Amino acid sequence: MASRRAVTNLLRVATRTRLQPTVISGRTWSVKQPNLFVARAGQLCAVRGYSQTGSIESKIWNFQDVKQAAESANPSVTIIDVREPGELQGTGHIPHAINIPITSYPDSFHISSEEFEDRFGFPRPDKDSEVVFYCKSGVRSRGAAGIAKDAGWKKVGEYPGSWMDWFSNGGKVER
Repeated sequence: MASRRAVTNLLRVATRTRLQPTVISGRTWSVKQPNLFVARAGQLCAVRGYSQTGSIESKIWNFQDVKQAAESANPSVTIIDVREPGELQGTGHIPHAINIPITSYPDSFHISSEEFEDRFGFPRPDKDSEVVFYCKSGVRSRGAAGIAKDAGWKKVGEYPGSWMDWFSNGGKVER
């Protein structure tokens, strides 16, 4: 369930990325072209990225690409799990992935490196490093990729199959 704070943070990111809120009435929230988020009855339903400022396309990753990155002894790619911490408790995560819950902290890529490290307990990936996002089914990861691109990351990837594809293909799980 999305808290009022999470929705407020999403609106702040929407404003920073020049998205205009179109419906803010009662407990229904949405943003133009395509939705950055839609929350109904206090529950976050979707997160979609959109940028008016650039046309950087995300690299699309498949199971084999992510598996190779996860098994690398010296990974050059940062794998980012954008699910909420509670979602990870029962399932685990892709090996070497870091958790940046995009629903709770949609401003994570717009804050300073110091604030990021204070919030999450690990350094923020460099803006010139390659990052790939995943979630449960690929919706939030697409939004996170858009937010990262808007914040200045250039080498951004999405794993559309996300956790469901990883798990169904027998990918290793870290707990």
